[in-house]
Amino acid sequence: MNLFTRKHRIQANKSILFSLLIFCFCISCNNTNSAKDTTTKKNVDLNQDIPVYDFSEFEPLIYTESDKTYIVNFWAMWCAPCVKELPYIEAFSAKHPDVEVILVSLDFPKDIDTKLKPFLKKKNITQKVVLLDDPDANTWIDKIDPNWSGAIPFTIMFNKNNRLFYERSFESLEDLENQIKRLN
Repeated sequence: MNLFTRKHRIQANKSILFSLLIFCFCISCNNTNSAKDTTTKKNVDLNQDIPVYDFSEFEPLIYTESDKTYIVNFWAMWCAPCVKELPYIEAFSAKHPDVEVILVSLDFPKDIDTKLKPFLKKKNITQKVVLLDDPDANTWIDKIDPNWSGAIPFTIMFNKNNRLFYERSFESLEDLENQIKRLN
């Protein structure tokens, strides 16, 4: 093989190798996740910005003049009974989209990004979450329900005509459904 043919072959091999590298690079940059579940994206977006309220800002959320039914659940990540009932609340909301659910976290505002958001994502919590940060708990607990000891989980179910209070966890989806029937 002469020097000219050998040089030509090396150059051809380099061109092929270069083309192959470009091809591999283009394929690896292709977005293979184009078929993402839009429901999951919507739910993740819902809790991207978790509002932090003091009680005066939060209080209007627990009253209504509309015919809509609401469930407001007070909970925290460190509360085992609270965490246990969250899947029942999620299932209820999926089955009854006409009922608005608000999960009121009593965790620390400093933990929203580092603990609360990852927790919500891991547990697939899709309902609206707000954080109540008001140090005067003795005052606002009595404003919600004078019979509430302050223990969580605590749930309010209400519409414009009736209010029900539960200082306990729900043991199943059926338990939650049976209690909300009492509003009507």
